[in-house]
Amino acid sequence: MNAPQPKKWIMDIAPYIPGRSTTDDGRKVAKLSSNENPLGTSPRAREAFASAANELERYPDASGAIVREAIAAKYDLDPARIIYGNGSDEVLHLAAGAYAGAGDEIIFVKYGFAVYEIATRRVGAVPVIAPDADYATDVDSVLASVTDRTRIVFIANPNNPTGTFAPRAEIARLHAGLPAHVLLVLDQAYAEYLGAADDDGGMDLAKTATNVLVTRTFSKIHGLAAERIGWGYAHVDIIQAMHRIRLPFSITIAGQRAAVAALVDDAFVAHTRDHNATWRAWFVDEIAKLGNGGLRAIPSQANFVLVVFEGTLTAETAYKGLMDAGYIVRWLPGQGLAQGLRITIGTEAETRGVAAALRTLVEQAG
Repeated sequence: MNAPQPKKWIMDIAPYIPGRSTTDDGRKVAKLSSNENPLGTSPRAREAFASAANELERYPDASGAIVREAIAAKYDLDPARIIYGNGSDEVLHLAAGAYAGAGDEIIFVKYGFAVYEIATRRVGAVPVIAPDADYATDVDSVLASVTDRTRIVFIANPNNPTGTFAPRAEIARLHAGLPAHVLLVLDQAYAEYLGAADDDGGMDLAKTATNVLVTRTFSKIHGLAAERIGWGYAHVDIIQAMHRIRLPFSITIAGQRAAVAALVDDAFVAHTRDHNATWRAWFVDEIAKLGNGGLRAIPSQANFVLVVFEGTLTAETAYKGLMDAGYIVRWLPGQGLAQGLRITIGTEAETRGVAAALRTLVEQAG
């Protein structure tokens, strides 16, 4: 064919499919498919966002100084070792772009975040999928997958889409078992939903190790998904390498101000965390009552629950039935999870409603 041809590894990428917000017939219903904050956004963040309305003609600060300094102050970090991105997705892509290329290998777990494979294939690297342990990260499997071509290991903790969590000792064991030249990327998009005692130690590792990058986002607990603001923390050499390929103006003036304001609204974050913990526990209990119908909730530390269907009612049938009932959840056959539905913890009414709809579907399936 006499025309430009994309690289083969680009054509091997399965495009990312976001959570839906409308039904097959176009109805807008309860959206429990994208792990968004059901309580909205911090009022302080909304006010700060609006303050930029008269500056639309201006480019944002390419250094993201106010965001980096606010993050550094909040978490006792060095602002020179912080990088921002258009969501943590961009930071993950920057890591792959800076540290892997054609023929290199990047490891992630069987049920890992879909962006990991996209970031891997985008740079021509080879994805290596480590077997799981009942939907959770298996450190031994990850370490057994390392070869002399391994350049990066991506670990989400808590994991998306399973919600499972690897404790501090396991993360430390993983890091200790990796060669020094392998970059360990700890994706902590849901870290703020953890209790203080559940810190996985990733940030402490990033402060001292030369091969650890921690990424976080404002999209989840801070409720700023629309503004696409993520960040990462690592040794200064890693950050400087990533800066070379970073988009210069990837977060807006309004987004930067909203992020800074969100960081200091501790009351909103605490309220969101408490709401999530309460209704996640309630929802898991409701799924346990449906165990005879073949439903099982995978233990989650995030703002969603993966429900696995092991009986007569299939995940696909439940997905369509919930949509008919007014609830859109996430069915992920493209990620090998044809047997599961990832269900965001919504408002009280949404959480009660989706549980009742599931109960009805189980009863109908007999």
